[in-house]
Amino acid sequence: MISALVINLDHSFERLEFQRKQLIHLQIPMQRLSAVNSSDILGEQYEQLANGWERKLRPAEVACFLSHKAAWRYVLNTDKPWLILEDDALLSRKTADILAALIPLANEVDYVNLETRHRRKWISKKAFNLIDGYELRRLYQDRTGAAAYVLFPSGAQKLLNRAEYSAPALADAFLCRSYDLNARQVYPAAAIQLDQCINYGLEHTESFISTITPENNLKPHANDIYSNVCFKYRRLAAQIRMGWRQLSVLRCAQRMLVPIIKSDFEE
Repeated sequence: MISALVINLDHSFERLEFQRKQLIHLQIPMQRLSAVNSSDILGEQYEQLANGWERKLRPAEVACFLSHKAAWRYVLNTDKPWLILEDDALLSRKTADILAALIPLANEVDYVNLETRHRRKWISKKAFNLIDGYELRRLYQDRTGAAAYVLFPSGAQKLLNRAEYSAPALADAFLCRSYDLNARQVYPAAAIQLDQCINYGLEHTESFISTITPENNLKPHANDIYSNVCFKYRRLAAQIRMGWRQLSVLRCAQRMLVPIIKSDFEE
């Protein structure tokens, strides 16, 4: 059985309890991974980590990336696949069956995304039947979402290798642009974040304030011209890479929204 590795801040007791109840109900074993707290990333360390992406990362975003990186290390050290969960991920009632069906694919796949966030993805036209009602498709390009994914040791190694020479980024952006991953998408999706319930017509009693994205954007210093130019250059370079990726898979992939089976999420 693939167990869940739940990324959770030490003070986020309600989120942890939500995941415990959900995973017990789904009969999925759980291990908690203590998340990196943004308050522990201060001064010079923050400046070293925050300025290498397409804009300056907020402290909470740096902490989120480092938390996922710790999860990748955990997967590699344990030498087995894990379902990596952010603590506000809502799972389909079929998740345990999906995880069981993924175990035989350990030698073929690095990473399997269970999530959808109401944004289009580039996925293969061909599909592999996973369990009744759910397929597995090749994931060529995603845009957002790191709340629920299965990571195999081979994928953890690739991500950690990339992190050695690539600066921190938004965790989901780092995953989405790791094109060397042999990635798959569960279709329909088997997970959404709680903030997406409204987009999929779901009512849920749990509601948490995001610990990652604050209300206000971080404003760059007006006189930091060099940094602003670097950020713009990186954004442009990323758009070019994404465009090239889309052109390269045009024959075998399609850009589409990944739906959910609403009844599989309802209480």
